[in-house]
Amino acid sequence: MSQKPSIPKGTRDFSPDEMVKRNHIFNTIIGFFQRYGYLPLETPAMENLSTLLGKYGEEGDRLLFRILNSGDFLSGISGDDLQSKDSGRLSSLICDKGLRYDLTVPFARYVVQHLNDITFPFKRYQVQPVWRADRPQKGRYREFYQCDVDVIGSTALLYEVELIQIIDDIFADLGIRVVTRINNRKILSGISDIVGEGSRFQDITVAIDKLDKIGPEGVKEELASRGLSKQAIERLQPLMLMTGTSAHKLASLSEILSSNNIGMKGLEETGTILDYLDALDLGDNVEFDPTLARGLNYYTGTIIEVKAADVPMGSLCGGGRYDDLTGIFGLPGVSGVGISFGADRIYDVMDALHLFPGRTASTTQVLFVNFGHTEEMHCLPLMAMVRKEKINAEIFPESGKLKKQMAYADKKNIPFVVLIGENEITNNQAVIKDMRNGEQTIMPENQLINYLKKRVTAPES
Repeated sequence: MSQKPSIPKGTRDFSPDEMVKRNHIFNTIIGFFQRYGYLPLETPAMENLSTLLGKYGEEGDRLLFRILNSGDFLSGISGDDLQSKDSGRLSSLICDKGLRYDLTVPFARYVVQHLNDITFPFKRYQVQPVWRADRPQKGRYREFYQCDVDVIGSTALLYEVELIQIIDDIFADLGIRVVTRINNRKILSGISDIVGEGSRFQDITVAIDKLDKIGPEGVKEELASRGLSKQAIERLQPLMLMTGTSAHKLASLSEILSSNNIGMKGLEETGTILDYLDALDLGDNVEFDPTLARGLNYYTGTIIEVKAADVPMGSLCGGGRYDDLTGIFGLPGVSGVGISFGADRIYDVMDALHLFPGRTASTTQVLFVNFGHTEEMHCLPLMAMVRKEKINAEIFPESGKLKKQMAYADKKNIPFVVLIGENEITNNQAVIKDMRNGEQTIMPENQLINYLKKRVTAPES
């Protein structure tokens, strides 16, 4: 008995209907990226492990998918290594490549590798899949698409503001109500110093980043397990319980961090960004949250996270400032900032809220009914002219019952059906049926294209 086919856990097939919806998301996102002056870029699905390891923190390294070396990958491996059962060491000996974990580190690698071909500030967008060996669950997949937009080669806070504008534009256009939170890693660094645990900055940020998932008590337990003193953990509690407006939180932290230059610098940068957003009438759409940490090691300044307001889901978009990511590839001191949209989670939110349009520009807009060979020969040139007008059209592949062909159009949500039979050919006419309201119109055939051009416009919801 043959084995039933399947796909790996954490991956998905996408039907044509789903792909139409996904492309609606991609096209919307890419459209706004281009509107703000960003250019497309692609990098390979796999990178050298030396490029990926150490860039995402301890947990990120564990989630990297490693690729076995080609050929006899066990040649040259000693018997002791094979018997040691040390999977980490063995993996390093038989794997020198891995699937990319995100698009930001490959972007930094690209910048360094192609430095002489780039004009700074370099603004790029990238829409490609990434892979993480995570435990599959709702809203979390092992293979998923990221839609990244980054600018590198400038420290201007205007770019943070621009990215938040892009966030606001994209989610407004998609119809998703979101909560956008910002913080600054310099603030978290200052807090770590103030509580006497500056050397455990990464431990603190990794734990605080889980606040939404495990709550304050869970964070306290994690901090204790990472070796923080009881006194330091208690001094962090006001941070995790801080409430009020963004201005109130900034003022409160200014008192706490007044003696810490790094922390005060982070507060200054955050205040400047919020002032810009107020000038753009976006201040009410963004919340300063001093508990936002984003666990990736490479962030050094502003950090951003976006969640859906009406559906429980992980972050739909996130990112931040990285001042020296290119330094690990031999190009120190080049600052960048970027955000990443999670297309798969956005899809799930839009699906749950029924936000997808009934039709999109990628679906068929006109169906020609097939009455037989003579009618086919007549309709094919006409349909070619319709397509030249950028109207999506198809003809039913075989003559048959009209009821079957109309059911096909109805099931595919095709708004217009053109019927040209023997009588219509004789009289140089065409019959057009609007499937949305059932209205049927008879007209001279030479008026058909103009009729369709006026009515087949933007997709309707």
